[in-house]
Amino acid sequence: MSVLDVLARVRIVPVVVLDDAGTAERLGDALKAGGLPIAEVTFRTDAAEAALRAMAKDPDLLVGAGTVIRADQVDRAVLAGARFIVSPGLSASVVQRARDYDVPVFPGVATPTDVMTALDLGLSLLKLFPAETLGGPAAVRALSAPFPGVRFVPTGGITAQSMGAYLALPSVVAVGGSWMVAPALVHAGAFDQISALAAHAVAEAASCR
Repeated sequence: MSVLDVLARVRIVPVVVLDDAGTAERLGDALKAGGLPIAEVTFRTDAAEAALRAMAKDPDLLVGAGTVIRADQVDRAVLAGARFIVSPGLSASVVQRARDYDVPVFPGVATPTDVMTALDLGLSLLKLFPAETLGGPAAVRALSAPFPGVRFVPTGGITAQSMGAYLALPSVVAVGGSWMVAPALVHAGAFDQISALAAHAVAEAASCR
């Protein structure tokens, strides 16, 4: 199943920040138990690469790399097993390096100029970031009007309570969020709670179809 197929099916991307790669496999299992066989491991910590590698070993878990801001990070992410690349902004060098590996890349956009630049690069599925700060669902609607062929994965500040308003929009394929994988839950080893939050998110997403 392709990355886009999984996104369209589950409609939620857990945004994972791990300080300890030793928890990565258990976190992956917890997400799968909750019906979320996907994770974006952010390159924000020293443990990120090892965590991604550990999670990517699971053939039933689609793992990508997030917060990728340089081309060399694409190299590291793909070699560690990342099957998609997510960036907070739009970098032509990051996009090109991901294409060199034939790995889907979803750069972050925040303005019409960003969207037009992405279209010039041949991209039409984009991360809207930071979604809540930019205006939430209203911002998605505003950007969708002049760019009807563009699809978005809003991320940034989205919660279990606000996700439905995004997913109800035709231009939104999925949302990214961290509420079900909050660092405090991971540090506490609350994997059953993570599974429960993931399951609730999946159910809420299904109700928005």
